[in-house]
Amino acid sequence: MGSPPVSGKVLVIGLGPGSDAQVTPEALAAAGEASDFLGYKPYIDRLSLRPDQTAHASDNREELARARHALELAAEGKTVAVVSGGDPGVFAMAAAVCEAIEHGPAAWRELELRVVPGVTAMLAVAARIGAPLGHDFCAISLSDNLKPWELIERRLRLAAQAGFVMAFYNPISRARTWQLGRAFEILREELPASVPVVFGRAAGRADERMAVTPLGEARAEQADMATCVIVGSPETRIIERPGLDALVYSPRFARPSA
Repeated sequence: MGSPPVSGKVLVIGLGPGSDAQVTPEALAAAGEASDFLGYKPYIDRLSLRPDQTAHASDNREELARARHALELAAEGKTVAVVSGGDPGVFAMAAAVCEAIEHGPAAWRELELRVVPGVTAMLAVAARIGAPLGHDFCAISLSDNLKPWELIERRLRLAAQAGFVMAFYNPISRARTWQLGRAFEILREELPASVPVVFGRAAGRADERMAVTPLGEARAEQADMATCVIVGSPETRIIERPGLDALVYSPRFARPSA
């Protein structure tokens, strides 16, 4: 006789950038299905778990181990929620779960996997400041923990030369203090000094802070671990409004290259 079918389920849930108002109804409904929750403790703490639901908190740098643990629990027949901030498919847990499935036991491929999207940081910051992502853009993680810094530098230059607006994730941390400053140095070689840089910290939360600085004056000290940085393109504009916050937007059209 063959092995019995695997009945467990893994839900990879995005909780948005931090505001309860930005957690989707789909995410809340998915959380209601789960018996076990795995994730970084501050993310799990954002949910009000029932007495019959169990939290398995872990350090934010243990993504692959967390993914394997979730799949092991699901293989036992449990419905497991893997919790991410923002969107789980953007520099977050969905990729780790897929990686664990690819390299894990064959039985893990039989598990139901559902990725529940969330509002990611660049979207929350962009909405707060106007529409800087209104034309072509890209997202780049400045963390060199999983890729060489030389590759990041190459991507920064090429994205700038191609005219993309860039959203930077993981711009700075206690262990990575120089990368954002170096990124600004590279971009100043490729872009006009007037290009707006948006520093969006804790979008949607009580400690939210938004600032817009010309690239020529942007400094790494303006960001911390809770900041998403958006660097405009040469097309990106600032609309000053008396008595109101300025709007930053990238027009829907683009001029042909010289």
